[in-house]
Amino acid sequence: MKRVEKTVFISYRHTNEPWALAIYQNLTSHGYDVFMDFMRLASGDFEAVILGNLRARAHFVVLLTPSALERCDNPGDFLRLEIETALDSRRNIVPLMLEGFNFGTPSIASKLTGKLAVLKQYNGLDVPVGYFPEAMSRLRDRYLNVALEAVLHPPSVVAEQAARQDQRAASNAPPVSEQELAAQQWFERGFDAVDTGEQLRCYTEAIRLKPDFADAYNNRGVTRKALGDMAGAIQDYMEALRLAPQMDEAYNNRATARSLTGDLDGALQDYTEAIRLNPQNALAYYNRGNAYLARGELPAAIGDFTEGIRLKPDDSDSYHNRAIARSTGGDLEGALADYSEAIRLKPGSAETYYGRGKVRKAAGDVDGAINDYGEAIGLKPDYPNAYISRGIARRTAGDIDGALEDYTEAIRLQPDDSAAYYTRGIARMIKGDIDGALQDCTQSICLQPDDPDAFYLRALLWETAENPGAAIADLEAYLKMANGAPATQQAEVKSKIRTLRKKI
Repeated sequence: MKRVEKTVFISYRHTNEPWALAIYQNLTSHGYDVFMDFMRLASGDFEAVILGNLRARAHFVVLLTPSALERCDNPGDFLRLEIETALDSRRNIVPLMLEGFNFGTPSIASKLTGKLAVLKQYNGLDVPVGYFPEAMSRLRDRYLNVALEAVLHPPSVVAEQAARQDQRAASNAPPVSEQELAAQQWFERGFDAVDTGEQLRCYTEAIRLKPDFADAYNNRGVTRKALGDMAGAIQDYMEALRLAPQMDEAYNNRATARSLTGDLDGALQDYTEAIRLNPQNALAYYNRGNAYLARGELPAAIGDFTEGIRLKPDDSDSYHNRAIARSTGGDLEGALADYSEAIRLKPGSAETYYGRGKVRKAAGDVDGAINDYGEAIGLKPDYPNAYISRGIARRTAGDIDGALEDYTEAIRLQPDDSAAYYTRGIARMIKGDIDGALQDCTQSICLQPDDPDAFYLRALLWETAENPGAAIADLEAYLKMANGAPATQQAEVKSKIRTLRKKI
């Protein structure tokens, strides 16, 4: 039997708490029984308390802002799970669209995957700036004042007790001020802005209006990091954590800024704390894996990338970086499998094809390597490293002309790359073009004067060109730079110098 229910569950991103609380206060003042998780219950209570209270209420009001769906591509995201549960339990779903939210925005549309794809089909209510009371009146009179056949599930004793405590806390909260709502508007404008200068201005204004706005400090930190102001970013993250010590996102962001300043120890501490606070934070595992990789701690890096993949199986970047860790550790088979999976998930990544090409070359699959480098170049025609690597693979396969073409293109794209000149010098030497090879080696040395291999190669070329004096000078330069070379190799070079001196 249909009847009008006055029970409401408010689903919202905690960033938007002032708006949620203002809606709670308006609805409760008109006799509605409302639950909004004002006390931010522990994640362990999510199923028993939060979803229990959702199923016990007829109406599901979800607050949608430009930032609200940001983390909904994570299968374990609480807001996503709330929306999915409301869809499954056939609640009366009312999307409230605030501060310019638009389902058609590409960044928003990309989050509406799986069950969430149908959310845009629901009749939403726009809440224009400055017309909040009027929007609440429409919400009550048109969107909630409908007869329903909702099957309400009585909450458990635990869920009901938690709801009463949460409702008392929300009801005792002071009325939301216009200044707090204005701060929310500035925050969302900052999130929606493309220009970093505008983002900085908006977040700063949000903080001015609401000095305890932890999320605004966190997002301003992200903007400052993008502008290269690492000290300012770290300061903002610290303030966010002072205001919200449980904000795992701020720990993750501060860790990233610290790693960019070279403080890997501090970064690892912050990533670990982010994971402790939120064991489902796949991004923190990915980032910590990168920090371990930078330190050369390969087993720890592989472990973190593996956990990140478990939490987010479609994350191509985690597969890509685990492949790097595995190949660095000599596990070419595992690296090849990871690169192939990363390509399946993200076929447009030139870097992943390039990485797989390097592994195939190391494993002896020269043809496969050439194909992968070709794919990388097709996706990114201005990729000098891919041209150099394909040139090396072509040279290995005996295609010296093809190798020369690739090296020449790499030099055109990146004229200050000493490696491109060095490798082209080898190819020219193989072709018998001694003068061209000498020119390339000399240019390589000009660009990188501390490269002993270039001096050694040029010495061989001088010897072929019957210039023993120049060859001796280059071999002596090689010996000064190659202190770490094997003793037998150094002895061979010294012997060659003695032989060349006899020709002068």
